[in-house]
Amino acid sequence: MKIVRTPDERFEDLPGYPFEAHYVQIPAGDGDELRMHYLDEGPRDGEVILCLHGQPVWSYLYRKMIPVLVKGGYRVIAPDLIGFGKSDKPAHRSDYTYANHVAWLTSLLSSLELTELTMVCQDWGGLLGLRALTEHPDWFARAVVANTGLPDAKGIPDEMAGPMRAMLENTPALPIPEMFAKLSENENGVGFMYWVKYCAEFQDLDIGAVVNLSSGDKMNADEIRAYEAPFPDETYKQGARQFPSLVPIIPDDPAIPANREGWKVLEAFEKPLITIFGESDPVSQGGEKRFRKSVPGAQGQKHQILKGVGHFLQEEVGEEFAALILDFCKANPIRSGR
Repeated sequence: MKIVRTPDERFEDLPGYPFEAHYVQIPAGDGDELRMHYLDEGPRDGEVILCLHGQPVWSYLYRKMIPVLVKGGYRVIAPDLIGFGKSDKPAHRSDYTYANHVAWLTSLLSSLELTELTMVCQDWGGLLGLRALTEHPDWFARAVVANTGLPDAKGIPDEMAGPMRAMLENTPALPIPEMFAKLSENENGVGFMYWVKYCAEFQDLDIGAVVNLSSGDKMNADEIRAYEAPFPDETYKQGARQFPSLVPIIPDDPAIPANREGWKVLEAFEKPLITIFGESDPVSQGGEKRFRKSVPGAQGQKHQILKGVGHFLQEEVGEEFAALILDFCKANPIRSGR
């Protein structure tokens, strides 16, 4: 496996990100090893809140939330997924599979030997974190599900696979303004295909612009630079390019069986689970309903739809989001051995 590593100087003087770097070596899956970065803030003996980011961001996304959570007495672990942030980046898109990402994340959690985790997951942080939770439910005490899901093509007939793949093949890779317009419409999920094709095929994957526009177009130049920091050139962007293509929205996707098994676990998951979604996120809109209806631990929780908030809640309303997590934790104290 060819691996690249972003130079440390790319991460110097990033606004609001004073946190110490920590690393573990995990199996790459082919005999090699990958260096995975994570933040570890707060009291060593505090309850652990695991903060999982998605695409195309990294642990910088949680910079506004970490101080609030630490002040509340919690220890915060915020990894950079492989291919993002300060973690190693396989240089070939074919190395990035859904199964590999799940294995890389679970290897990190196993290495750190953490227990009674409160998981905060958003975007691909949910697609991976929920798989980790359903494969190792004993590791987790609570879950916060935000603008994410565990897609399994539920309700889509198998015979739709061919037409859906043909539609995706014929979807053009549009520049950012046109792509975002299609994504915002997202009628019957078709808009998401424009996002897949932009990331996979558009010549200039402008990560700073993508994060800014997905966060209300309110970021300053230094913050945009911080999101671009992990990606000096195209070689480093292969994980970011591949992630949307891995979302199992088509019923013949190889990840569907494992995700359906995951939902069986969620449908019996009695530990506390809350959904906190942004009202204005076109990608995940409505995705909270299945969790609220199907997960036993979601019953009676104070679920939230945040008015006017888009995809990256951490960027738009990080402090408010963190406060809601603290309220959820306090309302649902951990009972060891449950």
